Amino acid sequence: MAEVKHSTPVTHEHKPVERAPEFWTKYSKPLSIGLLAVIVLVGGYLAYNSFIKEPNERKGEEAIFRAEEYFRTDSLDKALNGDGITQGFLKVISRYGSTDAGNRARFYAGSIYLKKGDYKNAIKQLEEFSTSVDQLEARKLGMLGDAHSELGFSSNNNNEKEKAGDLYLQAAAKFPKDDVNSPEYLFRAGFLYESLGKNKEAINAYSQIKEKYPRSQHGFDIDKYLGRLGVVTQDAAIAK
Repeated sequence: MAEVKHSTPVTHEHKPVERAPEFWTKYSKPLSIGLLAVIVLVGGYLAYNSFIKEPNERKGEEAIFRAEEYFRTDSLDKALNGDGITQGFLKVISRYGSTDAGNRARFYAGSIYLKKGDYKNAIKQLEEFSTSVDQLEARKLGMLGDAHSELGFSSNNNNEKEKAGDLYLQAAAKFPKDDVNSPEYLFRAGFLYESLGKNKEAINAYSQIKEKYPRSQHGFDIDKYLGRLGVVTQDAAIAK
């Protein structure tokens, strides 16, 4: 029987299992470092929540409690600065600014500064306040509008007035279901634009009141404001 000869030499492939030791030798150090980094990050996050964030949240809520009580009774100075024993909103912001209580304290502080006529500090605190609640966001935008409006009229700064008008429009649009505050914001925007001679913008704001909030306080006499800007509505024509 003739011997069978292979015309092509046979080669032996290296199986993956044979390459595994080489792979591990080469990459074990970076893989270990990467795994350790994940463990540290996850562990650090859990530790932060358990030992820092959650205790700070509790402490922040305890600290703000008395300040909120003072705010509700209109004791604004004590609410803002404390009473010598308990902390006010400013101290809560300083110590627990990253907590929910600290964020809430900014809203309160901004409101107090606005009432006290310290408009720049009101703007600072309100701009740093954040919320996902549309009603609160609308209120924040409205108060920012008030602060910029006051700055604009006190210093005769038209840029501040225009910014206030824009903020009022944002406030009205943020929670349009509010048929008390939304038409009020629109009216303030219209008044500011009118004072700036921006009649087109003023007419737009006043017209929204007529269309969306005809039964609001401003809705009943908005034709008068539209009329002085040259807009004669059907209702106004019938009244004549």
